[in-house]
Amino acid sequence: MSKIGRLPITLPSGVTATLTGRVVEIKGTKGVLSHTLPSGITLTIQDQTLLCERSSEAKPVRALHGTTRSLISNMVQGVSEGYSKKLELVGTGYRARLAGPKLVLSLGFSHEIEYTPPVGVTLTVEGTNLISVTGFEKQAVGQVAAEIRSFRKPEPYKGKGIRYEGEVVKKKAGKTGKTAAAA
Repeated sequence: MSKIGRLPITLPSGVTATLTGRVVEIKGTKGVLSHTLPSGITLTIQDQTLLCERSSEAKPVRALHGTTRSLISNMVQGVSEGYSKKLELVGTGYRARLAGPKLVLSLGFSHEIEYTPPVGVTLTVEGTNLISVTGFEKQAVGQVAAEIRSFRKPEPYKGKGIRYEGEVVKKKAGKTGKTAAAA
């Protein structure tokens, strides 16, 4: 039995789960998420508890047991609390600002970069160098944060670029000058 898959998922107050055929739908204060269950995995709803079970011990079914349980658990947390990631801009002249729904980044290029987030993801800028990405779908929040980071990844010599809050950038030693060569 999967260590993760056998754990029950408790629904917090204000969150409801409905099962229609193979589709589970989770509703909460932040929004509505749905997931189609893979074949071989069943979901049981009892009171305020969800339980994932598998139909056989076949390797593909065992592999999906814990994954399905984690996905549903992330959906429950997303519609009740939401997810958030913070990005820091490190570098002289690196700035971020909001122009309506768009994020405008000045990252040392000859042009500014404009980024429009997908529906369900909200961007906020604190000061000029801290970007907060929030939403109720974990995968979407992580994807948006990764796309923004990809515009200027932290470089290893000075550490300039966009990094996750608390990310440690391992710095390399730069070039050293040549010593006096013997003639």
